[in-house]
Amino acid sequence: MNIDLNKIAGLDDEKCLDELINFIRVQVSDEENPIALMANVSAFIKAYVRDLNWAGFYIVRDEGLILGPFQGLPACTRLSFDKGVCAKAYRDREIVKVDDVGEFKDHIVCDSNSKSELVIPIFNEEDLVCLIDLDSPKPARFTELELEKFREIGQILENTIYL
Repeated sequence: MNIDLNKIAGLDDEKCLDELINFIRVQVSDEENPIALMANVSAFIKAYVRDLNWAGFYIVRDEGLILGPFQGLPACTRLSFDKGVCAKAYRDREIVKVDDVGEFKDHIVCDSNSKSELVIPIFNEEDLVCLIDLDSPKPARFTELELEKFREIGQILENTIYL
């Protein structure tokens, strides 16, 4: 797959997200390995979504959330189920959007540049298998548009990641 960064620069946010969704659909149809799939999805997200400083996956394990494929600076490798934005998405089993991580009780700081966060749970059947975690250096970066489009991405990835 060839990503034309010049083309992306000329698109508005909705068109970028639609292009991202198309790339993810193709990737899901072409790749069965969950690690390879998550690696490319995180790269697509980082390329297509503006104003992100981190995009990646946390994998659900019995002992907590374990760092998976990502794009950005090194991150926390292990997160508990009881603290942070990812843990809230895990516990609530729904998308969590935080406009100001400084105001979020028990926020875990992996990158002090992060100001807002969006976390999307991914399911296999009824089991929550991983989370997509997006961080932005801009406060209130994530809008209703991202919520809608990442809800769709979650549905596309549902039942495709077997860990």
